[in-house]
Amino acid sequence: MRNTLYWLQGAALRGLLALVAVFPLSVRRQVVGRAAEWIVRLSPLRNRAMRNLALIWPEMPQGQRKALTAKAARNAGRTLTGIWFNRDLADECADITAEGPGLQVLRAARDAGRGAIIVSGHFGQWEAIRHVLKREGLETGALYRPNNNPYYEPIFRAGIERGGAPIIPKGAPGMRIMLRHLKAGGFIALLPDQYVGDGPFIDFLGQPAATSLSPAELALRYDVPLVPAFAPWVDGAARVVIEAPIVPTDPLSMMTEFNQRLGSWVRQHPSQWHWLHQRWKYYPANAQAREAALHR
Repeated sequence: MRNTLYWLQGAALRGLLALVAVFPLSVRRQVVGRAAEWIVRLSPLRNRAMRNLALIWPEMPQGQRKALTAKAARNAGRTLTGIWFNRDLADECADITAEGPGLQVLRAARDAGRGAIIVSGHFGQWEAIRHVLKREGLETGALYRPNNNPYYEPIFRAGIERGGAPIIPKGAPGMRIMLRHLKAGGFIALLPDQYVGDGPFIDFLGQPAATSLSPAELALRYDVPLVPAFAPWVDGAARVVIEAPIVPTDPLSMMTEFNQRLGSWVRQHPSQWHWLHQRWKYYPANAQAREAALHR
């Protein structure tokens, strides 16, 4: 039954992509964005996003939460459109000038034969970051979680491969590949803004969120810069901002700083973050740790 459902999902997506492929990328984003809005509206994802928004902004009126959820769903569709049509996204990114002091830091790391870790979130058109870095001669691979749907996986994988190599699946074999890449002076992009069961609770948007320490731990272990980068939509176009690196201290402090920086962007552009994730999920087994984080 599950395999049949996966096949239907994959077939429906391929059909939608074929239908919109004749239009400019901007029109494709609008069509897929509206489709994503309806999918979220008719699925449990809507309630998940509403709960997240109520947790972070309890004073926000219900009607405003509904409107923000709808807009976030449209933006998720827009972002995925850029990934699914990554050749066109690459062409679009040719006109984007990277901003921020982190770009020079990455150039210096490359010239010194050092690797770097670029950290971002499921925010804006995040894949634009790697396209711009690749154009700057700073090709950046990515660690990603393979999709459960085997009919969707090749669509997504083909999309992100164009942004830079290597594309590394999560897991022990992938970790070994990533470590060799960093040791050899390679760049890697990570998105540490999702729930991790074994991560400490660190403040994100005013609430404790289980957060991976791995990006900071790797940066310290291999003496490479940890550089936040973000790609918000502004007036219909993506910006790419490469921020100053996070000062190397200890993993907890460094990832606290990352959460603060991402949170600042989310507060500026709340509909551009992926509220559909269970970011503040926790289980009875770690409830005590969450309560302790709340009262730190």
